[in-house]
Amino acid sequence: MKQVEVNFDGLVGPTHNYAGLSFGNVASLNNANAKSSPKQAAKQGLLKMKALHDLGMTQGVLAPQARPDIDTLRRLGFTGSDANVLEQASKRAPEVFLACCSASSMWTANAATVSPSADTHDGKVHFTPANLTNKFHRSLEPEVTGRILQSTFKNDKYFQHHVHLPDNEHFGDEGAANHTRLCSEYGRAGVEIFVYGRHAFDVSKPAPTVFPARQTLEASQAIARLHGLDDDTTVFIQQNPDVIDQGVFHNDVISVGNQNVLFYHQQAFFDTQNALDEIQRKFGDEKVHFVRVDTEAVTVQEAIKTYLFNTQIITLPSGEMAIIAPTDCEESDSVSKYLSNLITQDTPIKHVHYFDVKQSMRNGGGPACLRLRVAMTEQELGAVNQNTLIDDANFAKLNSWVDKHYRDELGDDDLRDPQLLIESRTALDELTQILNLGSVYPFQR
Repeated sequence: MKQVEVNFDGLVGPTHNYAGLSFGNVASLNNANAKSSPKQAAKQGLLKMKALHDLGMTQGVLAPQARPDIDTLRRLGFTGSDANVLEQASKRAPEVFLACCSASSMWTANAATVSPSADTHDGKVHFTPANLTNKFHRSLEPEVTGRILQSTFKNDKYFQHHVHLPDNEHFGDEGAANHTRLCSEYGRAGVEIFVYGRHAFDVSKPAPTVFPARQTLEASQAIARLHGLDDDTTVFIQQNPDVIDQGVFHNDVISVGNQNVLFYHQQAFFDTQNALDEIQRKFGDEKVHFVRVDTEAVTVQEAIKTYLFNTQIITLPSGEMAIIAPTDCEESDSVSKYLSNLITQDTPIKHVHYFDVKQSMRNGGGPACLRLRVAMTEQELGAVNQNTLIDDANFAKLNSWVDKHYRDELGDDDLRDPQLLIESRTALDELTQILNLGSVYPFQR
């Protein structure tokens, strides 16, 4: 049975801004309070989606969150009209206000963890939205994320949706940013790899001391249970605490996998050799290509700066693999040299394509952050909300929508403008009609 892996990219929202909200994310902190360009950011994302479509990939889009989050601000004691709520919050609790304006939902690698039907006991594709409890601004997302996923994958014959894990740091879950899957073919049962930063209930275990470990082992184990995964095809690996303290806040900043390739940095994991041995043992007789990048070739800091590992590895229709990298990788001497050499080596990776996603990079996310991978059969793909799949017509329609509704530039002062809230809601209301999502946003209910 034919099966494909579809990348569903997050559409950048009309209030895209840089607030420096993510402690532990170096790029986010370094660009705090800089002016952003929502229109440019959305168009950069759409261009990447269209380019992958043109390469022969099946490409989808996921809607953004509605921001500023007026409902949360009201829950926190700000009252009156929407304009009054914005004014009060921005003056009396500016940090809270900026958190409720977060643009972070664009990084849909954090939206959920997905297990394809080939891996699950009931033969359905399983989705669990991430609770994102480590960051207040991201913890506001799961409920609406769940609605968007249910409206995108709405056929319960093929898709199983779970409620996000309990909103507690013991079950901190960051979604697919700490999860990858290896397989011989997308339609065959694979090995699902969960990378965690710490043990929640055993504080004697190694853990980072500078930056927080956002994913717990217990959360990863819970997801595996919910999705009906077998122990003999599931691997739990601890991320190297030292590399988290260097600014690697998610595993997808230091490692990425696709089919029979695991591309990782020398310092990525805590007990690397045992982890790789377990992956190969559970993968079976076919060889896994463990592509290791040594520190002497690319330092951790350069990998973070360029997001070498926050690239996408895709399998082209030809069967060869390609890396989808930000232009920041091309602009780095050590990284571009490494990638140029990599595609000549004995691995399935034979191409590198560079894309300008600087608006996303400046806020702390690269190409891999922007997409949620969903492997599906032809029947499952046919059951997806077809309005959310990118083709020439949808690409043109979404570009026109961005041109109509998005501002060219946005600063902190603009976020308290009541007119921006009206503009954003008008845009998102129209988007739900374009994508046939129904009433997924609180303001629509």
